[in-house]
Amino acid sequence: DALAIVFVEPFILLIFGALVLGDPVGPRRIGASVVGFLGALLVIQPSFTEFGAVALYPLGTALFFALYIMVTRSLARHIHPVPMQYHTSLIAAAICLPLLVAGNHWQVPSLGLDWPQGAAWLWLIGVGLASAGAHMLMSYALRHAPATTLAPLHYLEIISAVFFGFAVFGDFPDVLTWVGIGVISLSGIYVILRERQVARQPRLAAAPFPPEL
Repeated sequence: DALAIVFVEPFILLIFGALVLGDPVGPRRIGASVVGFLGALLVIQPSFTEFGAVALYPLGTALFFALYIMVTRSLARHIHPVPMQYHTSLIAAAICLPLLVAGNHWQVPSLGLDWPQGAAWLWLIGVGLASAGAHMLMSYALRHAPATTLAPLHYLEIISAVFFGFAVFGDFPDVLTWVGIGVISLSGIYVILRERQVARQPRLAAAPFPPEL
């Protein structure tokens, strides 16, 4: 459910592109974004009933990950993915360590320092390696291909999320969640295809011969 809600990220990227980069956004893409967000609400509804306000956290994830994608897309052609990953981790540590120290000082449970024990070290190392590898591959991809070309592959993540969610935790989306996933995915793919069509028009106009020739 959380991952399905995060899939509103392409629509957030669309809004950021219009507001920050000045990308043109037509009514069809805005309409698709609204439909996609409504799909997210279908997923949030049962999740909010079960978990409360925690179900809204994935919206924050989508917001910050969209910002991360924009920054990565801007830097990918100027900085090699390895030093980019190093600087990303360094800045993240610089942001998180003071929060952990402050949380420990003021005894905030969710921010306090908690030294890992036993197998927790293996889980932490696995999370670190997986996230570093995934973000480095994403940096390489954004260096060689536009985000609109790569974005459809993001929706393959829901397949692995459903598989591992069921295999590891025994969770399986209910009917309303599946409807929301379908609405988000279809509207997101429409936005991506529309972005590619708009990006293709200037190239066709600049071509020396009509494409049908």
